[in-house]
Amino acid sequence: MKASAFVYPWDVNGDPAAARLIAGTGVEQVTLAAAYHSTRALTPRHPRHRVVTAEYAAALYPPDAARWEGREFRPYEAGDWAPGDAWGEAAAALADAGVEVHTWVVLAHSSRLGAEHPHTSVVNAYGDRYPWAPCIAQPATRAYLTALAAEAATRDGARGTELESLGWYGLAHLHAHDKTGGVALGDAGQYLMSLCFCPHCRAGYGGQGLDPDELAAAVRAALEPVWRGTVPSDGGWAGVGKLLGEASAEATRVWRDERARTLQEEAVAAVRTAAPDGFQVLLHADPVSYHCGANAGVDPAHILSVADGVVVPCTGGAGLLSPFAEQGRAGAVLAANLTVVSGMGGSPHTLADDAARARDLGATQLRLYHAGLASDGDLEAVRAGLAAR
Repeated sequence: MKASAFVYPWDVNGDPAAARLIAGTGVEQVTLAAAYHSTRALTPRHPRHRVVTAEYAAALYPPDAARWEGREFRPYEAGDWAPGDAWGEAAAALADAGVEVHTWVVLAHSSRLGAEHPHTSVVNAYGDRYPWAPCIAQPATRAYLTALAAEAATRDGARGTELESLGWYGLAHLHAHDKTGGVALGDAGQYLMSLCFCPHCRAGYGGQGLDPDELAAAVRAALEPVWRGTVPSDGGWAGVGKLLGEASAEATRVWRDERARTLQEEAVAAVRTAAPDGFQVLLHADPVSYHCGANAGVDPAHILSVADGVVVPCTGGAGLLSPFAEQGRAGAVLAANLTVVSGMGGSPHTLADDAARARDLGATQLRLYHAGLASDGDLEAVRAGLAAR
């Protein structure tokens, strides 16, 4: 199976040994961040630094001023963590080392957008805004994300792209100094706390026959015993229906699924229009459409009719691959995403076995998170695991 490692430009730029070290692990491809959210990242081998602080979500290349002229929103240029055409510089070094380069584009995840334009954020049933989570129902936000996908995905030298966070974001997010774990929320609680009540979503619920004020009150009432710890909020979609009522739950899902599906269609179409022939477009995806987050909830049959394939989280088990594999779509890329950083809960020493199990469940490729964050020992284990494929 073809393997690709995730990499940041700052892992490579300024380190003459980095590109060949990554290529030496045995990966055939790298997935190089071109638009990325704020982060604090370790760089354990870099000769100039050990920690990089990316202060806000930014384009890691110079955005085209003409493309963004007159638009309500535009991507932010990176600061000193990725100056100039950081993506292009790193991509050239990696290509010279013999690996194929694809872009890694994070879309509906930007705390700075939410801070500077609060009206763009998801608003929960209590009126709290989630500045890290742009509401994907809003027309201007959708237009921005679609344009960003087209520009960031199709950098010169890229052979394909992986679009992350192309769907709903919600409560579950490792925000700065996150303190939201005091009450354990299962799937149902996460869904209710991720329902958006911005003006566009309120109108959307109205179009499904729901009164948005009554719906918000119903969400708050359903969650009250969860906050008290007297009622669980798990049980998958059945748990959402139990808490909110099946009819109301289904109506919210119809609205949200439609908004996510059409955004995915529009963004992929925009990338294909901007890209050369043969350009591969993948989505980071979860096969449960009501799930929120970096791995956007999708309908497997639909998304495989839109994109060339998916990247599926498989650390701890590859079961999420099955709903995609069951579609039987010839030629679709089903990439199993495995964490190979021991300090982040990964298992680089079991890579060969994990890859074999993923292949048995339908995986056609591997994604390894993350070459830049991994220790030398982790990378040596990756090298051995890939050699044993």
